[in-house]
This record gives sequence, C-alpha cells and structure tokens, in this order.
Amino acid sequence: MTLSAVFAFIGGIGLFLLGMRLMTDGLKVAAGDTLRQILAAATRSRLRGLASGVLITTMVQSSSAVIFATVGFVNAGLLTLYQAIGVIYGSNLGTTLTSWIVALVGFNVNLQALAMPALGIGMGLWVAFGGRRYGALGQALAGFGLFFLGIDVLRDTFAGMGDAAALEAWAGHGVLSLLLFILIGITLTVLMQSSSAALAVTLTAAAGGLIPLTAAAAMVIGANVGTTSTAAFAVLGATAAAKRAASAHVVFNALTAVVAFVTLPLLLWLVEVISGALGLAGRIATSLAIFHTLTKLLGVALMWPLTGALVRQLEQRFRSREEDESQPRHLDRNVQAAPALALDAMALELHRMGAMARRTAGEALSSEHGGAERLEPAWRAMESLNFALADFASGISRSENEPKLSARLPDGLRVGNYLVDVCEHAVEVVRLQPQIELREEALADAANSLRAHAAALLELTAVDDASFDLDDLQAARGAFEAEYQALKARFLRAGTSGGLPARRMASALEQFSAIRRIVDQATKAADYLQRFTTLPEDAAKVSEDHAEVGAGDEAA
Repeated sequence: MTLSAVFAFIGGIGLFLLGMRLMTDGLKVAAGDTLRQILAAATRSRLRGLASGVLITTMVQSSSAVIFATVGFVNAGLLTLYQAIGVIYGSNLGTTLTSWIVALVGFNVNLQALAMPALGIGMGLWVAFGGRRYGALGQALAGFGLFFLGIDVLRDTFAGMGDAAALEAWAGHGVLSLLLFILIGITLTVLMQSSSAALAVTLTAAAGGLIPLTAAAAMVIGANVGTTSTAAFAVLGATAAAKRAASAHVVFNALTAVVAFVTLPLLLWLVEVISGALGLAGRIATSLAIFHTLTKLLGVALMWPLTGALVRQLEQRFRSREEDESQPRHLDRNVQAAPALALDAMALELHRMGAMARRTAGEALSSEHGGAERLEPAWRAMESLNFALADFASGISRSENEPKLSARLPDGLRVGNYLVDVCEHAVEVVRLQPQIELREEALADAANSLRAHAAALLELTAVDDASFDLDDLQAARGAFEAEYQALKARFLRAGTSGGLPARRMASALEQFSAIRRIVDQATKAADYLQRFTTLPEDAAKVSEDHAEVGAGDEAA
C-alpha cells in the first residue's frame, strides 16, 4: 500500500464523516420540532416507538442523535424506559439505510455527477439562508454531496489496491479469523465514532475484492458492537435515565452480535437466497446490506419478548445518584442540542426543586425546637441544583429558528434563584426559633396562626398541581401580607409597652420577616415557573398584569 493510497483512504473517510455530520445537523434543524412530535406520538405503544425510531433515524441519518433525543424524553417524563427501548430498537434498524445507499447507489451511479450538483446547490442555499430552515436544508444537501464523494474516493482507493492490501489471506482460518475481523470492525467504529463510516469502509473494501463475504459479514457484526461505544461515552456523568437507555442499546447490540456470530452460516445462506430472489446475486455490497438488515431484524425479534425483563433489571440499577438530591435527575447534556427537549428537562427539574423547597419550608414552619443543621443540607442541595441548572441552560444550543425558546431561559433561572432563597430563609426561621419564647398565649397563638397561614399558602405554589391558579395564589398572598403587617404592629406594641422583652421581640420580628420572605419568593417562583412552562405563543397571556409579583423583586 503506497503513501498516496493511505492518504486517499484517510481523505475518503474524512469526506464521509464530514458529510454525515453536515447531513445530520442540517436535517435536525430543518425538521424543526418534527422529531419531538414523532417521538411524542411513540408514547402510545412500543410498536409505535419501533416505527418512530426507524423513521427518524432514516430522516436524520444518525442513530446516536435519535437515541440521545430519546434519552431526553425519558428524562423529561414524556417516555417511559419501556417505550424508549422500542425507539432504540427502531433506531438500530434504521441505521441499515446507510448500507443500502452505499450498496445500491455507490456502485451503480456516477457519484461525482450526483455529488457535485448537491454540493453546489446545497452550499448556495446554506450561504443564502444561513441558519434558517432553507439554509439547514442546503447544509444537509451539501452533506449528501460530501457523503457520496467520500464513498467515491473509498471505492476508487480500494479498487486500485488490488492484491497489495488484500486481507483475504487472513480469512479462511475458522473461528479465530472471524473473531479478528469482528475486532477490526469494532476498532474502525470506535476510532471513527461512526458505525455508518465503518460499514461504508467494509462494503467498499469487499466490493473492491480485498475481503471475502464471510470476513466482511464479521466486520459488519463488529461495527454493530462498536457503535455502543458512542452511547457509552455520551452517558459519562449523565443521569440515571441516560445510563439505563444506553445500557439497553448496549445489550441489544451485544446480544445481536453474539447470536449473529453463532448463526453466521445460516444468515449467509439466507442472504444468498434473498439476493437471488431479488435478482441481485453476485453483488457483494448488496449481500452485505441484506446481511446487515437481517442481523438487526434478528436482534429485534430476540429482544422484543425480553424487553419487560430488561426494563425491570435496568430500573434496579443506577439508583445511587438519583438518591442524592443535590444531583440533577433530568438535566442530561445529550439533549442540549435540541432546545425544546432541553426546556422540557429544565421544567421537570424545576418542578422537582419546587417540591424540595416546599418540603424544606414546611419543615421549618412546623419546627418548635430549632435544629437548623437538619435543614442546611437541603439548602446546600438546592444551591448545587441551581448551579447545575444555570450551567445546563448556558449549554443549550440557540439558533435563529428558536428565539422564543431562548427568551424563556431567564424565567427558568429566576425560578431556581427564588427556590434557593426559600430554603435559605427556611434555615433562618429554624435558627431563630430557640430565641423566641412567647409566654403570653395570645401572642403565641397569633404567631402560630401566621406560620400555619404561610404553610397553607406554600401548598398553593405547586404549579404542577392541576388545581394551581395564580389568581388564587395572589389573593392568598395579599391576605397573608395583611396578617403579617397586623402581627408585626402587635409585637412592636408589646415590646414598647414592656409586655415582651426587647431582645425576644427583635428575634420574633426577624423570624416573621423570614417567613414573609419564604412566601414572597415561593410566590414569585410559582409565577415565573408557570411562565416558563407555558408555550411561547401563549406566554404573554399567563400573567399579564401581575405587577405586584415583580414589584417586590428589588426589595426581596
């Protein structure tokens, strides 16, 4: 193999990978919210999930992108793991389209005649329209052009190598040689981080006469195993739901590979029968495309009845991180490239943070003997979650197509800050409790009434409750404010008349102020969370005239 052939091989792979990347990115943007809508429809049944996985992978030409989006839906609560696994199966089946494109187009069409117009028209649209939808379609079209150029370069490179680089001598030595070719397939996929690229190399090498059909089939099996590395790398530091979904992807491909290897002679016989029936006998690239499709269908057939048991096993794993409340459960970085999915994840995390803040404040309001150290871990956990939320929001992709989505991010970040304040003031309430001993029963009853009123008002701030009503919350807050002012005046009179020691009065007023701040911040958090979770086109209707909510921002 000459140095020029090596460079041509590397360049062909580079063109192929760049083309795949441009295709995937362009098609995802051009599709807009279509991917989200199709996946949402997959919640109805696992069979729909399978069909959705095939369809979307065919649309965006990237099983990794589909699997990452599916993980985002699991994190956002829109898909159960059981339903998501159906999408993962379908996505794996959808990857066979690349093999068919290479087999049917790559060896039967003048690829340069197809690639050059695609590159020219695609780049023209991309330059003219930028990040808008037609520009994204142009990017995808240019990606197709590079994709076909990469196949053309690889085809010519392998055709010119002849016996100089023939791997046929490595084949024909039984199981060990097949395992070697499986390892080659795994290595190619891991190095290029693309099973499609590994498959293109395998098909063009086989068509060029470098490797026989049996060895090439083993490389296809290896490429299927190697594709799990992408998912494994992506979930490092990700949420438990992401790890479960990635594990399902690994199990599917590993089991499929083992069974395909064991039944390799039978599968190759079926390939021969099918290719003969279709009038495609003797075309090694087409035979490999058929083999690739058969292995994926075999995997679906094997895993379909085992899905329930697989889900039960996965649900029992990766739980330790979820048990730590300071770790986000829904902020998966894999969905940051899809703003709609990322906002869904943020909304679910904010609802969880809101429940934590209400629980912490409720414990503070019911405490009679202090013990601030009990609540400080919850406060620190809320701070940690808020930092994670801000970091996640800063990494969300923004494009010209989605200015309304980006405009919602500040509301989400406000909610996080308000919830941190709720927990901080809850700790303050408990810290002050031992310093307040109200011997006068009337004053003690009035103070307890304010605390009870605050606890009841906190329950009204649960935005995810079906009965949530912002107007009712505002009215309750107004009533609480009136009670707070009356109680404050009453304690000031008691302190100045000698009915209450000055130090005890100051501590009581400080605690009442902390309770008031809990109510204020919780109310603002509910208002902004409702705005954040409302569709952009309806956001203006959510809290049209809630000036008093924002009026206290600076004071708070």
